[in-house]
Amino acid sequence: MSTTEDRLAESGQEQAVIYEVTPTGVAVLTLNRPDRLNTWGGDIATAFYAGIERAEEDPAVRVIVLTGRGKAFCAGAQLGSMGSVTESIDKTDEGKLASLIGDRQPYHLTTLCKPVVAAINGSCVGIGLTQALMCDVRFAAAGAKFAASFARRGLIAEYGVSWILPRLTGWGVALDLLLSGRTFLADEAAELGLVKEVVPPEQLMDRTMAYAEDIAQNCSPASMAIIKRQAYGDAMRELADSNARSEVLLQQSLKRPDVIEGITSFLEKRSPSFPGLRGSDESCATGKDDHGDLGL
Repeated sequence: MSTTEDRLAESGQEQAVIYEVTPTGVAVLTLNRPDRLNTWGGDIATAFYAGIERAEEDPAVRVIVLTGRGKAFCAGAQLGSMGSVTESIDKTDEGKLASLIGDRQPYHLTTLCKPVVAAINGSCVGIGLTQALMCDVRFAAAGAKFAASFARRGLIAEYGVSWILPRLTGWGVALDLLLSGRTFLADEAAELGLVKEVVPPEQLMDRTMAYAEDIAQNCSPASMAIIKRQAYGDAMRELADSNARSEVLLQQSLKRPDVIEGITSFLEKRSPSFPGLRGSDESCATGKDDHGDLGL
């Protein structure tokens, strides 16, 4: 079986997803099919999840940023030409659908140990919207278009969007967006709580990278990993259970060197020097079994 690096390099200069890591430990994954508005297909899926795996296992990487090249973030699934749509649908079985979506599904981003920040540069539709919503934090370029367009394509709320959307916006807004399939712009997305900030398109990556680099440099990777487990896992728990679990996790965290470094660096008024983290590390795995697959 080929290594992650081999899989990423197979497509050479025309790779479907560009993978870069900054000196501060931010891995940037850029969907690189601008000619088709970065519509999701097997080529993007394979390279994307290989890049995610690579970032998750690299202790030098502390934050992952996802964006798109060109006019779109991801304008939905790759449907093919009008003449081939009916034939493609007739021939679609579970295996072929899996090859389009990839060997993982969008909610996989919520199970990562490292924060994932989306820089939504343009159209964010269908499975592109689902992928963006499964990121932990989202920034958007002014004028970017969003749509949960499934009902307008005769589809259902696919791949966990019906789980994540109500948790971000509330039931009423989620049902409006899902049932109507209407298009809305970045400013409304921010009002609805779907994105953290809307910035001019030319400033999008600078603002997103400044945010990502700040948490990469100043936040404990182990703490962020466990906080992600808590946030997504607690969505499935009662308050009393969540509180009891947080007490156990707190006792565990007090035994890690990150706490001493975090307090010492604060008192000494300097940037902290936290150890890196691999996806397979014990502190990253804490709570994963409990977290499960979010019921998606």
